Amino acid sequence: MFLLLSILFLVSCSSQDVDAKVKNVLLICVDDLRPELKSFGQDYIISPNIDSLAAKGRPFFRHYVNAPSCGPSRFTLLTGRYGAAGNDALFKRAKDLSKNSKSHPLSMPGWFKKHGYTTVSVGKVSHHPGGLGGKDWDDTGVLEMPGAWDRHLLPSGKWQHPRGFMHGLANGEIRVVRNEMHVLQAVEGEDDIYPDGNTTRVTLEELDKLTSSKKPFFLATGIIRPHLPFGAPKKYLDMYKNVKIPPVEDNKKPEGKTTWHKSGEFMAYNTFGKDPREDDDFAEKNRRYYAACVTYADAQIGIILDKLKETGADKNTVVIVWGDHGWHLGEQKIWGKHCLFERALRSPLVVYYPGIAKPGVKTDALVETADIFPTLCEITGIPVPDFKQGSSLSPILKDPKTEGRPAFAYFRNADSIRTDRYRLIAHHKGGHVELYDHSSKEKEMKNIATDKPEVVKELMFLLKKRMAVRAK
Repeated sequence: MFLLLSILFLVSCSSQDVDAKVKNVLLICVDDLRPELKSFGQDYIISPNIDSLAAKGRPFFRHYVNAPSCGPSRFTLLTGRYGAAGNDALFKRAKDLSKNSKSHPLSMPGWFKKHGYTTVSVGKVSHHPGGLGGKDWDDTGVLEMPGAWDRHLLPSGKWQHPRGFMHGLANGEIRVVRNEMHVLQAVEGEDDIYPDGNTTRVTLEELDKLTSSKKPFFLATGIIRPHLPFGAPKKYLDMYKNVKIPPVEDNKKPEGKTTWHKSGEFMAYNTFGKDPREDDDFAEKNRRYYAACVTYADAQIGIILDKLKETGADKNTVVIVWGDHGWHLGEQKIWGKHCLFERALRSPLVVYYPGIAKPGVKTDALVETADIFPTLCEITGIPVPDFKQGSSLSPILKDPKTEGRPAFAYFRNADSIRTDRYRLIAHHKGGHVELYDHSSKEKEMKNIATDKPEVVKELMFLLKKRMAVRAK
């Protein structure tokens, strides 16, 4: 009996020691990244660094964002709560805070800061790279996330200012008139001829500073590609020279009233007089450039993870790679996000930390971006705030077969709930409902709401419960 108790005590201590070592946070946000990665089943994509992280961590194959747009999606990531549906969600929160400091709970970086962490943001983590407002997003008097970061950095360099950086192409080209900027570009040169190379450089500098301190750190870095325009160093496009780009499924516009749109964000660029919705060759070319941008983003992640290992901090750091939403590459005749269909709302999520159970085993549990905040608290051992609206992923990190929960989303004039089998979309006006069965071959091409009234009723109940949580 004594021997058994001793063994249990040692096992318990060993488990606690692993958890105690995981103190730092490295959060890597990637813009417009759908699950277009080899480790997520897309064999033609070259993504060795995220794949390597997934092979030793936990890849979440059914992670959903709360909104198909950068601003509201990042609001939920950085607050653990559902917010406004527009890109100005965090600025609205900041404005409310200026009137009443108790009007909003602390943000995720603010919470970690309160618990002794140095918090640093580099690149595009909140909606505006650098976290400032104003005409060129560089007004130090207009903060997107007051009280959140010890340092909120954006190396604009030759792109002049954060607004130029956000949509920058090679060698300092910024977007002045959108329809004059090419939607595709591949220029010879090193990684820093495009903006993300600068973000990576500053992230490495920050890792040196942070790991030389005795304080734990919360470092968030944001990679812009593969966000429009699809521009990356030519060496990444060359990697796809002899690669067959697979055609998309469901490349037809759904019938009836839906959240479908005309791909306005994409078509506003200079598309060389071509329309990928009608021109298959141009569509394939765009998918190839998107793939090149994914590989460029993956390379930046690899450089950052190599630096983390070089500092030795990899031994006590939890690493998150998160896509801020999905992206349609022609599916349902959409090029972009901004709808409540599956491909706009599903994005990759990978969680890794030393000692993770069953490393490399994927999970098909339904999870949300709102779940990341409480998860990081539990992994690092700081208190989980009572104001969070997500659920910790710790049970799934321990056992990838653990079930998740329905995923909630909203945008403009509709709300959505995704269960294991169905997606329901409820429009605010007229009581119109879309219901799609993902176990069928039609998936989101056939609205079966009138055929399944009992399913609609059940899912509307779930949706209203989540909408009530959002309203709190």
